[in-house]
Amino acid sequence: MELFRKVFGEFIGTFMLVFVGTATIVLANPDPLTIGLAFGLAVTAMDYAIGHGGLSDGHFNPAVTIAMAINDRVPVRDGLFFILAQFFAGICAAAFVGVLGNAVGVPAGSYGQTDFPVVNAGLAFSFEAIITFLFVFVILMTTSKEYGSKQMASIAIGGTLTLLVIVALNITGGSLNPARSLGPALFAGGTALSHYWVYLCAPITGAVAAAFIAKFMGSEQGLTDADD
Repeated sequence: MELFRKVFGEFIGTFMLVFVGTATIVLANPDPLTIGLAFGLAVTAMDYAIGHGGLSDGHFNPAVTIAMAINDRVPVRDGLFFILAQFFAGICAAAFVGVLGNAVGVPAGSYGQTDFPVVNAGLAFSFEAIITFLFVFVILMTTSKEYGSKQMASIAIGGTLTLLVIVALNITGGSLNPARSLGPALFAGGTALSHYWVYLCAPITGAVAAAFIAKFMGSEQGLTDADD
């Protein structure tokens, strides 16, 4: 029952993240600051809502879950269920955004999908890997037993996501999250789907690097099984 509750928490949190972020892109005709805040505040709100109370581990991102599993903060079995829930949530959120967009007359194919029309795939991959590395490193350090602050971690994480999305928006769309990009890519098709491999592999690459470097910096000092 506890695992089911955590998995469902990951679904809700990821749905909130993808829905709020992509709906802002599709429906609100926003500027980069608004889009960054939509993603960042969604993460902060859901982390406070369900992450702090133990209803979820508050990952909402397969790359984060992989980094947590590498550093033994989540069992591999649990992590696999989290990742499945995150991907499914992203697909459901994108479908709902599509329904709303169709209802208000948004042009067909608008799902808030990520793509990199101004750079090549190699640069897009490197950029997404770097920004995901920075994001996951912040998560691991601010949630560490030795150096973190449970009450302030959510704000730091949401603020970091906001800044990185703003920086990346006109380059790669600022995914940092394979689940955020999958649903929109599936429904939008085209280059968003054919380029999805970048948004799957680059964040995972960055997250794996962040896990090892954060551990080197002491992120896992003081952690016990009871703290996982």
